[in-house]
Amino acid sequence: MQFNPQAGAGTPARKPFYRVLYIQVIMAIILGAVIGHFWPQLGADLKPLGDAFIKLVKMIIAPVIFITIVTGLAGMGDLKGVGSVAGKAFGYFFVFSTLALVVGLIVANVVQPGTGMNIDPATLDPAAVQGYAAKAHESTLTGFMMEIIPTTLISAFTEGNILQVLFVAILFGVGVILVGEPAKPVIRLFEAAGQIIFRVVDILMKLAPIGAFGAFAFTIGKYGIGSVMNLAELVLTFYITSAIFVLVILGAVARVNGFSILALIRYLKEEILLVLGTSSSESALPRLMEKMEKAGCARPVVGMVVPTGYSFNLDGTNIYMTLAALFIAQATNTDLTLGQQLTLLAVAMLSSKGAAGVTGAGFITLAATLSVVPSVPLAGMALILGVDRFMSECRSITNFIGNAVATVVVSRWENALDKEQFDAVMKGSAAPAVAAPALSGAPAGLRLGEASAD
Repeated sequence: MQFNPQAGAGTPARKPFYRVLYIQVIMAIILGAVIGHFWPQLGADLKPLGDAFIKLVKMIIAPVIFITIVTGLAGMGDLKGVGSVAGKAFGYFFVFSTLALVVGLIVANVVQPGTGMNIDPATLDPAAVQGYAAKAHESTLTGFMMEIIPTTLISAFTEGNILQVLFVAILFGVGVILVGEPAKPVIRLFEAAGQIIFRVVDILMKLAPIGAFGAFAFTIGKYGIGSVMNLAELVLTFYITSAIFVLVILGAVARVNGFSILALIRYLKEEILLVLGTSSSESALPRLMEKMEKAGCARPVVGMVVPTGYSFNLDGTNIYMTLAALFIAQATNTDLTLGQQLTLLAVAMLSSKGAAGVTGAGFITLAATLSVVPSVPLAGMALILGVDRFMSECRSITNFIGNAVATVVVSRWENALDKEQFDAVMKGSAAPAVAAPALSGAPAGLRLGEASAD
């Protein structure tokens, strides 16, 4: 953050509007939409810009997660706190992931967006979704659990698997706790490295408008706004349902825990716009970890909840899966009993775990769900293939906000939330710099076990 020496200590200098990141991203998205609409081939050709930006961000995710978790666990000092955070986080994930599936199921039954389409499954082209179906068959629960374990200690970082990095980081952090005093030089090294890594994150974020421009130009140029019109009721139903889930359900959770969901969304507006532009929640993962710590959430909680939530707390993906599955059943006149719908929900609950926050993951998990419930034709996925990209943006934003809420809630449950700092940040009176967080043995905010200001 830049400071104006004339304004007094701690007063942030006001940037020209065109230098504010979220303004730049908005302008980039609008420009990308215009180019994609009027020059669709050019828009489709701009895809590498979005892909390159996402690759740059994914390049830095592994070290961000590793260093945040290891230094955070070192600050906790005992294994009891690790178990407490993990238990509460997974309890939260289970409840709200299941609730998101139920919400999608209820809305699909009430609105029935696919009723009246009368699609004959025999006329659908199964080849259109064959690639997704093949990947879905690889997504078994056993395969997912085995995939958490990396081939080598280093391969967790070279392959970019979030859960593998999380697994290695937790093991390393536990080792640090058990070793104790002799491990302190290593932690000091990681703290210094962390300051450099977060500075690199800040540098990469300057490229966010270019990435959002290329990704959005590709989306509009490749699929066209007209493709949305064909399935407007489904897309609109999904967006409205996701908005209700965020504002009403997560909003109620936020209110019970002493904060405003709108204030949190406003605080994360830059990252949310980045997710919208790139259609990937992973593009904002490093910044989310950074900003939640700056808002007063303790580093161990941020390090545990955010990366884990990206695989286990996918509210938007869960709403999408049950809603889309029932849409396909309705469109193909496939009658499902209540028992079959509950089976669908149970399968979706398992298949959704491990879906990374990247474009297309929701479509793959939908294929995995439908492949286990044969009464709904898998070929019916071809009906929504053309609009999946537009729905992916909403999935990613809902997932992103859901994980931000989870981080604050678990921090509060652990008495690991600096309430005074959090309230100041939410009010905008203490907007934090996100260029280089102060990494130290003691996590930002409060150590686990200390009393909060709540």
